[in-house]
Amino acid sequence: MAVCARLCGVGPSRGCRRRQQRRGPAETAAADSEPDTDPEEERIEAGAAALSGALGGRGAGPQSPPRCSLLELPPELLVEIFASLPGTDLPSLAQVCTKFRRILHTDTIWRRRCREEYGVCENLRKLDITGVSCRDVYAKLLHRYRHILGLWQPDIGPYGGLLNVVVDGLFIIGWMYLPPHDPHVDDPMRFKPLFRVHLMERKSATVECMYGHRGPHNGHIQIVKKDEFSTKCNQTDHHRMSGGRQEEFRTWLREEWGRTLEDIFHEHMQELILMKFIYTSQYDNCLTYRRIYLPPSHPDDLIRPGLFKGTYGSHGLEIVMLSFHGKRARGTKITGDPNIPAGQQTVEIDLMHRIQLPDVESLRNFNELSRIVLEVREQVRQEQQQHENGLEDGEGRGRQSPREPQRGPAQPSVEPPAEKAGEPGDGGAAAAAAPAPEQPAHSGQGQPFVLPAGVSSRNEDYPRTCRMCFYGTGLIAGHGFTSPERTPGVFILFDEDRFGFIWLELKSFSLYSRVQATFRNAEAPSPQAFEEMLKNIQSLTS
Repeated sequence: MAVCARLCGVGPSRGCRRRQQRRGPAETAAADSEPDTDPEEERIEAGAAALSGALGGRGAGPQSPPRCSLLELPPELLVEIFASLPGTDLPSLAQVCTKFRRILHTDTIWRRRCREEYGVCENLRKLDITGVSCRDVYAKLLHRYRHILGLWQPDIGPYGGLLNVVVDGLFIIGWMYLPPHDPHVDDPMRFKPLFRVHLMERKSATVECMYGHRGPHNGHIQIVKKDEFSTKCNQTDHHRMSGGRQEEFRTWLREEWGRTLEDIFHEHMQELILMKFIYTSQYDNCLTYRRIYLPPSHPDDLIRPGLFKGTYGSHGLEIVMLSFHGKRARGTKITGDPNIPAGQQTVEIDLMHRIQLPDVESLRNFNELSRIVLEVREQVRQEQQQHENGLEDGEGRGRQSPREPQRGPAQPSVEPPAEKAGEPGDGGAAAAAAPAPEQPAHSGQGQPFVLPAGVSSRNEDYPRTCRMCFYGTGLIAGHGFTSPERTPGVFILFDEDRFGFIWLELKSFSLYSRVQATFRNAEAPSPQAFEEMLKNIQSLTS
């Protein structure tokens, strides 16, 4: 269409070649000498200039032929041109003249904008039955609520959550994503609707709360500020059940854990479950959400970053975001628990210190694995100390007497660590500090893996081969996030979609499996925006 517009000479000129050919030389000269002061013509020219810019049209050059007015184009061609423009540009065109405003009431234009900008693939012609036009759907539903589309983390204290707001047919629906039932980490995610927005009449969109078991009811959405919005239920009686709190708790337990309280024999686990039910029930009428982004991906990443489901002992399964930051990788909790709340960095992997595991029989001995990891930790500590000393020496040399000549920039006195004797696989730390892995993460080669005796795992169905291991630290804390500290551990990469972490001090193993769902409108506008998002969600629970 842009090519057609240029060929037709779309632009501010009042005459086209074809019309000039029908005039005589005198008429043409007289027309060219007429002053152009008609306000209607000026508005048309302004609209044409905006349209030409939106279509990527080029300015008229010295050799460009005269161009005809937009008003002379047939309506069907204008419909095609307008339909190719972003919907946000169309209101400006409607102010140009009556003809443009009338053409912009054509539903074909808005049907295409709904499909291309928001992925609405439903047959929008069905709207004729309700008297709602595609223009109403675009302006009063899709465009108005466009700022809430994407991924969000609800503010539910330490528990957090994952909300995905999407355009679903002629609805905008907020889906709460839940991990599978513990301990089935490889099962797909579960999800349930929390709210929906739809257009039932021409006046305005309707917001409905979907919480509870009594069907949709009246709700409200308020966009608080950029990257933050809140929902409120106006009929909380729909959340209550006839059997009272006991029935509500049993129903919640079946949905959340897939079992009854009688099936859970661990007393501490029962306490955690009851605590979560009481705490989260306080947020059934009003919730605030803050935007989160998926981590950016780079070709040299160990594996593709993203969201993973992980086992966390009595707390059940939680959602963790794996992201890469140069020589380190981080696992940030999207959902959390009273010990380590959502937003905190649960694990950190040092990609510069690879660990070579011993043979399977030696690996069964927890003390052997502990010795290897602690040696690497000491090596990391020494390297950090050398680096800090080097920086201090550099600063000292930089503060020389004015009489003493400068001898160039100070160089950190960091020496490469001395290699320990031993072959790979003997339990030594020589191979543990190899900065470059021998096999890429996508390689099909691997080594046998087994958990050491005494290490607990919620899921015994873990992979028995791994590709590589790295030194890492895990965050542990008391109830209420008291006395947090980072303790040594081992990051085990099994394949592109699964990894594990052995918490040395806890003698515990967490297995993580990738969330396979696809999320739209979740990409960070820049790496800086993603880093800022991580800081924000961490500061809320620090």
